[in-house]
Amino acid sequence: MPGKLINEYGAIQIEDHVLSSIAGLSAMECYGLVGMAAKSAAGGLVELLKKEHSSKGVKVYTDNEKITIELYVIVEFGTKISVVANNIIDKVKYNIENLTGMSVEKVNINVQGVRVQKEV
Repeated sequence: MPGKLINEYGAIQIEDHVLSSIAGLSAMECYGLVGMAAKSAAGGLVELLKKEHSSKGVKVYTDNEKITIELYVIVEFGTKISVVANNIIDKVKYNIENLTGMSVEKVNINVQGVRVQKEV
């Protein structure tokens, strides 16, 4: 169900995939996040998504002007998971609210794995 924002000029509908893209790109900017994750149907394996597919690790539920976001992430080994999760929540909530004008009710972080970053 698309998000709907009504003002004196009319109604604005924002599709869920747009909100997913904003949330995914916002999360990818956070320190300690290796990437977004997508569960495959085969045996519950976790797949690390490339940056251009980061919205597939996001589920968005809209109810009138309230948004609930579920993020499936892989964090970097050695970082404090709670700090990384709080940073992601703050960044995603801030960007969604400022770009859409809609209210974010919840941002849920599901840590699907921990990965060691290779230094280049």
